[in-house]
Amino acid sequence: MKKLSLVFFCLVLISQPVFAQKRAITHDDLYNIIRLSDPQISPNGKTVAYVQTVYNKSENSSNSDIWLISIEGGEPRRLTASPVTDTHPRWSPDGNEIAFISSREGSPQIYIIPVNGGEARRISNISTGASGAIWSPDGNNLAFVSTVYPELESDEANRKKMEEMKNSKVKARLLTRLLYRQWNSWKNDTRNHIFVIPSAGGEAKDITPGDYDTPPLDLGGYQDYTFSPEGKEVCYVKNTDPVVATSTNNDLFIVDIATGNSRKITANPANDNYPQYSPDGKYIAYRAMKRAGFEADKYSLMLYNRNTGEIRSLTSDHDRSTGQFLWSPDSRSLYFTAGDLGYNSVFSVDVGSGTVTKITESTYNSSIQITPDGRELVYLRQSMTMPSELFKSRTDGSNTKKLTTTNDRLLSEIEMNSPEEFWYKGAKGADVHGFIVKPPFFDPSRKYPLIYIVHGGPQGAWSNNFHFRWNIQMWAAPGYVAVMVNPRGSTGYGQKFTDEITGDWGGKVYEDLMKGVDHVIEEYDYIDPDKLAASGASYGGYMMNWFEGHTDRFKCLVNHDGLFNLTSFYYHTEELWFPIWEMKGTPSTNKKMYEKWSPHNYVKNFKTPMLIIHSELDYRVPVSEGFQVFTALQEMGVPSKLLYFPDEDHFINKPLNSELWHKTIYDWLAEYLKN
Repeated sequence: MKKLSLVFFCLVLISQPVFAQKRAITHDDLYNIIRLSDPQISPNGKTVAYVQTVYNKSENSSNSDIWLISIEGGEPRRLTASPVTDTHPRWSPDGNEIAFISSREGSPQIYIIPVNGGEARRISNISTGASGAIWSPDGNNLAFVSTVYPELESDEANRKKMEEMKNSKVKARLLTRLLYRQWNSWKNDTRNHIFVIPSAGGEAKDITPGDYDTPPLDLGGYQDYTFSPEGKEVCYVKNTDPVVATSTNNDLFIVDIATGNSRKITANPANDNYPQYSPDGKYIAYRAMKRAGFEADKYSLMLYNRNTGEIRSLTSDHDRSTGQFLWSPDSRSLYFTAGDLGYNSVFSVDVGSGTVTKITESTYNSSIQITPDGRELVYLRQSMTMPSELFKSRTDGSNTKKLTTTNDRLLSEIEMNSPEEFWYKGAKGADVHGFIVKPPFFDPSRKYPLIYIVHGGPQGAWSNNFHFRWNIQMWAAPGYVAVMVNPRGSTGYGQKFTDEITGDWGGKVYEDLMKGVDHVIEEYDYIDPDKLAASGASYGGYMMNWFEGHTDRFKCLVNHDGLFNLTSFYYHTEELWFPIWEMKGTPSTNKKMYEKWSPHNYVKNFKTPMLIIHSELDYRVPVSEGFQVFTALQEMGVPSKLLYFPDEDHFINKPLNSELWHKTIYDWLAEYLKN
């Protein structure tokens, strides 16, 4: 009997599932995570369409498809399954079909697929490709964007010119104006234009002809064109200033679809964008900044009265910058997101009173949508331990429910620590906020090296979200304490705090950062004060160069796409309004400030080992900045390495390049922190 019991006990043990021990996150994990985006609620309020993006590291590529899920949750259903990217799902007004963008037959075009079964049919056939398709309220038309040669009047002429350029053995460019390139691509004298095409298919009509980008290539909103409720006009955004490289003056225009007549409805010299008609047709809501030439001014939520032309601000007294927004179905209120103390909160504002109410607290939410009955919100939510998943709640923030569990199984295998928040006193006694993440399998009796990570922008912020380029869990995984603070210039802490970096790039912000290091060393006794490293990208990379010339407290530095010589940066970058605002002029009108804050003037102090990473296609912070700092370090005899990517831009986008990026950084940090 005892033998039988023992056998039975062993069989029970064998039949139980074997749970693998958790592991630290790896690069494979990072690229095995399925990324969710662009949720859209059906007109009947019962279904949510969204995009899932999957990466294939071995092929160095990604693919996106459209999925559907009940608004109550449950098992999602895949709607498209092409081997190329399908994105931007938009429900037809009757809810029977979804329009989307796909490159399944070559260039990106508009397709429409029945929701309840059937093949997708192609609607557009424009040689220059289509993006961002939206339906007219009556379902008869779709508006979309295509990048065309503005001097050519037909699609056939555009097609012919592109073929000639492709086949020509001469690849020279003759430049005649700014901007001639932007972010990671050359403009080649092309312009964005908005087209309208019948939803049944047919000829696409250019409704924004002329030598302007409509919508603008940068400084735009989440969507910068929209149909009026009656479907007879389109409100759109463009900048008509003669030199857009020095201008942030986007304005709102209205075009009559039938006649093509267009008129401007805003006269603000700063940035206006993201128009949205109220469902009752009385207003156009949009975002506006006040200060011309400043890309990081506060966005206020504005209302344009279509009958009187009167414009008023709904959020002038709310010290947060409006992000994405949408109307309630009854047109009485709007819902919007805003960076808020290291999170992305959802707010509502009453149209009549202007009263702003916070709906979510200490969570990072984006891509908000509202049900047709106005009772529920659907949105993406993420954190430093959870990539984006779909959630819903009541419009007052109650009854929150997670709708998708896309990555739960993978995440259950990974050991990650949630961030801890802290506050400390920075320069001039200002309150500064930060996050600290312990390494996986943390042992409180040990001392750990510290990685201090500085964000870019500089008008940006670290938030409690799952960042795929600078993922804090990946920094902590090798056994480091990872710290991210939001010093002067950071967004989400009031506009005054954001403004206080302009003209002071190595001043109060540097003191904030140094005091942050002091604070965490004093506050957290598991940090080894003798093993500190720092890293950063863009402005964060600039700060690595500034650290190099102003402190020796770090064992090593990692500089990704950092500014080194502010004068050469000015003459190599593309969007000149940025340095003009930040340095309060140009190198010829305010040379003193460019010299004061340029790291290249402090090369004589360089002594900290540095890894530099830069890419050829980075036109925002051109690769010459990385070459210069590498030359300076080598000249000074400072241990240094340069990781150069000929096929990347300001970001590292390709999976295999990202793997090399992480490995090179890990090896560099281990060399100086693990001994």
